[in-house]
Amino acid sequence: MSTGLLTMDQFQRALPKRCKNNVNEKIIDKVNEILLDPEMRETYRENLMSYTNVMADGKYKMESYLEAVRYVSHKLMGDTNTTAYIKTFPDRYQRLLNMGKNTQLISNHVTAYNKNRLVNLIMEQTLIPSHILNQDLYQKALNVQASMMVDMSASPKVRSDAADSLLTHLKAPESKKIELDINIKEDTSIADLRATTMELVAQQKKMIESGVAGVKAIAHSRLAITEDEILEGEVVE
Repeated sequence: MSTGLLTMDQFQRALPKRCKNNVNEKIIDKVNEILLDPEMRETYRENLMSYTNVMADGKYKMESYLEAVRYVSHKLMGDTNTTAYIKTFPDRYQRLLNMGKNTQLISNHVTAYNKNRLVNLIMEQTLIPSHILNQDLYQKALNVQASMMVDMSASPKVRSDAADSLLTHLKAPESKKIELDINIKEDTSIADLRATTMELVAQQKKMIESGVAGVKAIAHSRLAITEDEILEGEVVE
């Protein structure tokens, strides 16, 4: 649209599927009312359409999203937290003044809103990693190092250091090995089973040595041990 205003269809297309039905004429009118401000129009419209993914998780009201984007937009334009809050909530700010709230109490309201989860989710979206922001400088630095490396008028030390720097910064990422540290720990039932089994072996050995039972009889005796027998410390022959 040449006016820069939004239609319901345009805004809905930018929203996650679960939020599309939350847009109505009242919401669009509120958006376009802000977009009428020529100083705010471009920034607010761009941010409004760019950060809709924060609505995919969490149950936020559409009005809360509009307010949070407006607040963040003012901050991105250089306003302090307090100024951004006043511009976002002029009626709320005036109400606080009418109630006789002093500067400190109003500041508390501003601080609380600035810590709002939705506000901070949007702020996170606005942060550009420094390696992306300074990509052009990174490439220029590499070009300088490459130029020094092949400059025969430079000392061998300078050329060697430049070459080493390039090798370091252009090194392919190493594949990381995943090491699994598997520790097998015995619980008390395993320890009890081992102790009971050893007692059984000792008992059977004594029976063979004393002639009470023969090797064949022992070989055919029951070796299965129940859980109750383990807990009681007894073995039934």
